[in-house]
Amino acid sequence: MSLPDRNNPYNFDEFLEWRNNVDYYADDPFIQKVVRHFARDEWELVDREARAVSKKASYRWRDMANAIAWPEKRPYIMHYDGHRHRIDRIVRPKETEIMEREVFSEGLFSEKTSPWVKLIKMYIIYQNGEACIACPITCTEGLVEILKKYADTEETRRILQHCQEGLDGEFAIGAQYLSEIQGGSDVQANVLEAVQEDGQWRLYGTKFFCSATHADYAVVTAKPAGSEKVALFVVPSWLPGNKEKEIRNGYTIDRIKWKMGTSELTTAEITFNGAVAYPLGPLDRGIANVVGIVLTYSRLTVGLSAAGFMTRAVREAKKYAEFREAFGAKIGQFPLVAGQLQRIDKLTKQTVAGAFKVYQQFLQLQEGAAGEGTEQRKRAFEVRELIMLQKMAASWDCTEVIRTAMSIFGGHGVMEDFSALPRLYRDSAVNELWEGPRNVLLMQVYRDCQKASGWYDPKEFIANLLAGYDPEVIAQLQQEFQELLAYPSLLQLDEETMKAAERWDKFCHDLFHAYQLNALREVEAE
Repeated sequence: MSLPDRNNPYNFDEFLEWRNNVDYYADDPFIQKVVRHFARDEWELVDREARAVSKKASYRWRDMANAIAWPEKRPYIMHYDGHRHRIDRIVRPKETEIMEREVFSEGLFSEKTSPWVKLIKMYIIYQNGEACIACPITCTEGLVEILKKYADTEETRRILQHCQEGLDGEFAIGAQYLSEIQGGSDVQANVLEAVQEDGQWRLYGTKFFCSATHADYAVVTAKPAGSEKVALFVVPSWLPGNKEKEIRNGYTIDRIKWKMGTSELTTAEITFNGAVAYPLGPLDRGIANVVGIVLTYSRLTVGLSAAGFMTRAVREAKKYAEFREAFGAKIGQFPLVAGQLQRIDKLTKQTVAGAFKVYQQFLQLQEGAAGEGTEQRKRAFEVRELIMLQKMAASWDCTEVIRTAMSIFGGHGVMEDFSALPRLYRDSAVNELWEGPRNVLLMQVYRDCQKASGWYDPKEFIANLLAGYDPEVIAQLQQEFQELLAYPSLLQLDEETMKAAERWDKFCHDLFHAYQLNALREVEAE
């Protein structure tokens, strides 16, 4: 029974003491088990590197990420200096600049960095949300990978070195400017024009969604004059010697967008007016290279960042449920709360295991360890579809998990100064749409599977994806997969097709959940 007390002594100090001192990696036995399972022979190296970066991400970078999230610290643009020179300066908090420099100094994309070290570092860093870090990391990774394949001039090789190994101790940051106002995800509808002038390619026109606008370089899609084919270019934000003078490379940043989430990261509308650009790969293969290389890495990162966001949300919700008391008991002892925590904990663990499993298969494909001929073609197809399925399922589940985690905190769950969960929730909602919204990817996977069914038996595809899993579940998914692929198209606007499309949406989610659960089974079997 509570008696009146005008000096209410209640506080959250016990919970805050734990939260302020938790180490993202060292205090998480599950992720250590995941790393041991998937990194195999590299486990000791990966574990050592993870522990080192976690000491930074869990405390110093966490505090910086929290500090820059305040509305008054959001970035803005200064179009002109005091002498009427157009500079389009992105003004960001000092904490953002320091954290970004420290994170990129980890050399994530260096030839010296193991892919598994890179992956675990990114997973740990992503537990702090976007924080003007997550998008630049994946954009830079995509730029490095496309440059590794196509850098064939002095300029592009220097850009690769700047991003991958750093120049004079400074690591460059990449961005991706693909979308235009009329097309969005439909890159083929782009109309930005690329023109050769005096032996140089220059870009003219507008881009509508340009994130990481502060970056040093951007991957940009454009159509060469007179062509219907989309080409791919890398565009420096400043030409040599001009960054200090704040003279942009033939483009203007017209406005910063007002987004629901990822607010620490600028997304802008840009007009190119003769920007110098360097082509990457054949001029008629821009879309193939964007999808096959650039977006592949971005979509992998969405799955990994979802795993990171969810891990933090569940960890804090579980601990709060142990701390908080209401109606005479710890709230974690109420069956409804306990059931919710159990569900989101399992969903998070399967998302983490699934992300590492997809990456393992991706690496095997990159290393040529997936076989030859038809077998290699099948493995490549599986990885392509898994990356899209993961992007859809993980980003969707992430928002649900964080929403549930926030509900455990009651009214405190939506208080921006109480925890980072509202910020992670908004960042997660943005991730559902970035790099291909759900409907676009659902249709792409459907078209891919229909086309592949002529050379890759649908039942075999499901069996291979879920090898070692429950035979009854595999059989059920195989049957539904065949039934859905029998529809001639999901583009007919009638009641039957809409029902089929709804079934396809649920099927894709169920299929990837089965894949995740199979990956979790592998981890827990050790």
